[in-house]
Amino acid sequence: MALEIRDDLADLFAGRDPFACALALEGDVYRDVKGRRTLRFGHGGRHYFIKVHQGVGWGEILKNLLMLKAPVIGAGNEYRAVRALEAVGVPTLSIAGYGRRGIDPAHQESFLITDELPPSVTLEDHCRDWPASPPPLADRRRLIRAVAATSRVMHGSGINHRDYYLCHFHLDLARMDTEPPLLYLIDLHRAQIRRRVPRRWRLKDIAGLYFSALDIGLSRRDLLVFIMAYADQPLRTALGGHRAFWRQVERKALRLYRKVHGREHRAHGGEWRASHGEGGP
Repeated sequence: MALEIRDDLADLFAGRDPFACALALEGDVYRDVKGRRTLRFGHGGRHYFIKVHQGVGWGEILKNLLMLKAPVIGAGNEYRAVRALEAVGVPTLSIAGYGRRGIDPAHQESFLITDELPPSVTLEDHCRDWPASPPPLADRRRLIRAVAATSRVMHGSGINHRDYYLCHFHLDLARMDTEPPLLYLIDLHRAQIRRRVPRRWRLKDIAGLYFSALDIGLSRRDLLVFIMAYADQPLRTALGGHRAFWRQVERKALRLYRKVHGREHRAHGGEWRASHGEGGP
């Protein structure tokens, strides 16, 4: 068994079975699906989120394995991903408690408690009206560079997200005008951690991010700014032998857009495909 409870929640769990306590918490339910429940609760004048996992069963595990997907069997995956991001300085959730018990992966019980984020807005909501009401150029570029920097540090540290969309970035409302703006990266329950992120998983993350940004009115130059910031190099060097990677990003993002929306997207005309070449980051 693993158990970690921060001091501000110690009295809530004192003398009780921590897993029974986690299950008994009451608050605003955000998600309640088979084997997993997420809710917001208050204690001691503060608010927290808890994700409780009660085992996915062997059927779900085998289904994922047959589809060549890594099954998510509990809160431990997100716990490790949050700690890994903390270690490299990427703002993310703040852990207030974690527990895990059981050896059988199909029936393992676990929970993760995190602090409620400071007042913030998702980038999906923040950028939704950009096509009709474009923000100042400097503000847009600061956000683009901040997202690219998060992507670079995350991937460079061996972490890939697997659900990498604008909705999983939260912009701190009190730090919108700072340089860089403060972005929290959340929803890490499917993240993977290795010594080095394979090319295919970098591609999946960046294509997912681009897909989620296709309708916010980014210009050709905006996309090139992202490439430079992601590589942390001048454009000529950033593209180098990696043009094939960016072409694949665009193709994958457009395929996902077609799948989700049932229609073709008015593509940017190949902004990510500056010229011919092979290779990838």
